Amino acid sequence: MAGKTLNGRSRTLATLAVGVVVGGAVAGGGFAVADSSVPKTDRQITNMTDEVSKIKAYYGDTVDAKGEHWASPDSNYAIQVRGIENKAQKYLESKAKHERGVKKAIVLDVDDTSLSTYNYELETTFVYNPASNAQYIATKTMPAVFGMNTLATWAEQHGYTVFYVTGRPETQRAATAANLAAVGFPKADEAHLFLKNTVTPPSYLPCGKTCTVIQYKSGTRAHIESLGYRIVANFGDQYSDLSGGYAEKTYKIPNPMYYLP
Repeated sequence: MAGKTLNGRSRTLATLAVGVVVGGAVAGGGFAVADSSVPKTDRQITNMTDEVSKIKAYYGDTVDAKGEHWASPDSNYAIQVRGIENKAQKYLESKAKHERGVKKAIVLDVDDTSLSTYNYELETTFVYNPASNAQYIATKTMPAVFGMNTLATWAEQHGYTVFYVTGRPETQRAATAANLAAVGFPKADEAHLFLKNTVTPPSYLPCGKTCTVIQYKSGTRAHIESLGYRIVANFGDQYSDLSGGYAEKTYKIPNPMYYLP
């Protein structure tokens, strides 16, 4: 099954299997990459119907009266996310107590780190399309990834500035900021929310219009640190959200639904 690259977002159903392997990893482990080896037999290929069933079970799939799919708060996914958040909060708390007078910050990715795209993924059978995605973002409110809004609010209340760095295009700024606010995240104004601008990229990104995900995100974190902040923790659901430095510690949020290099 051929993959497609749309707005820098490379997805195929085959990457679901990769996500199952690497999606649950937390900060401190080595960064995994997709295995591009060619299978010799069909037995080496994950059955996609079975894999989707596993993903739905992991998220505790529930369907409302409108036929929309939601993750369950008592799912294994939610339990795993809460475990990561608890570790992160303990680390942030220790830094808050012992490093007073420092402009401390945390950085959050948006999709599947702050806001859950689970329902969109089920609607599109895990096939990303920029038009359907833009329509979804413009018309629906994605729920918060379990507990991330609470963690972000706690961090702000304990002296951290919360920044959001997302690969969403600049044209989705208003909808993204409104969604984050609607589900309880700290302010996502222009000074704190960074989106990818491929029309007039910021001067602090030397890669300009051709930035890879890693170049864009690490370069934006470098810019935040140039403003005098120390990024104590960086949260993302993709390893490309976390690579490139400019954060003391990284936290990988599980996401078995897709892989973004």
